[in-house]
Amino acid sequence: MTVSAPWSLRGDGYMLFYKFSREFVEEMGFVPPELSGKFDGFLGNLMLVNYHSSPVGPYRELLFMPGKFRIAGNRWYSITKIYVNSTASTENGRHNWGIPKETVDFRRNLVSKNFLGGDTERIELLKPNGEPFFSITLSAGGLKFPVSTALIPIHLIQHLAGKTFFTSPKGTGKGQLATIKNIEIDSRYFPDISQSTPIAAVKVTDFVMEFPESTITS
Repeated sequence: MTVSAPWSLRGDGYMLFYKFSREFVEEMGFVPPELSGKFDGFLGNLMLVNYHSSPVGPYRELLFMPGKFRIAGNRWYSITKIYVNSTASTENGRHNWGIPKETVDFRRNLVSKNFLGGDTERIELLKPNGEPFFSITLSAGGLKFPVSTALIPIHLIQHLAGKTFFTSPKGTGKGQLATIKNIEIDSRYFPDISQSTPIAAVKVTDFVMEFPESTITS
């Protein structure tokens, strides 16, 4: 089922911000050939999202954006690795925005709640045999503050199936500071950031994301 853009999505999740080296991105970042050698730094980002509603129903997502790439004098973000647990999301993400989604099973367990209104939870992504290839435990709490892509605008370039997609999603929500308690990653499936310390980690609730129609070139 194809559902054309624009899309409006709602949910909650985590945003982890990093400063990655060029060497790490080129060797471990699943950079496609079209972007090889064009990494230009800035903030990298890992996002774990639980979409409660979307045009194709609820789904979970894990994505990696290593930072910005310089192309023809402009600097763009690009999602180089992304998993969801919805075939409809995978098909539409590829069709509408050239996002290279792959479908896997997710497992999410609440570990504990705390009196500051936050949770500690464990999120795992599973291989076909049921073993996790990505596992993370995070906690969050404290006062909430506004979060918006207006602070760090996201202009995406994606290359897929011989086409180039340009889009600028926008999002808003409420954030709380978060902490990584444990993380284990199989680098064959996802960039192994387990030895890196995030610049910031934020849990976002009341999350609204707007994905407009892409500009597509061949």
